[in-house]
Amino acid sequence: RISDSVIDGNAAAGLFSEVFARDVTVAQATCVGCGRTASVGTLHMYAQEMGAVLRCPGCQGVVMRMARTTTHMWIDATGSRSIVIPLGPDA
Repeated sequence: RISDSVIDGNAAAGLFSEVFARDVTVAQATCVGCGRTASVGTLHMYAQEMGAVLRCPGCQGVVMRMARTTTHMWIDATGSRSIVIPLGPDA
């Protein structure tokens, strides 16, 4: 049964700490707009004091948004189909 395998989302803390401790600029992001896949480091970043918008260099679609307040970091990746972060020793 599926319900037997459902646990509180806090159990994912270890998994998230592995991923977000990595250099995300080497992650491969796929743009929803045009389907282009490339490293996050190649996206065009438009930054302001509060945050940034990362756009696809192929179609200029918004791939990610990040904003920082004094208490939170907001990340919106709805403009990406997927973000693949390498976990190898060189990552």
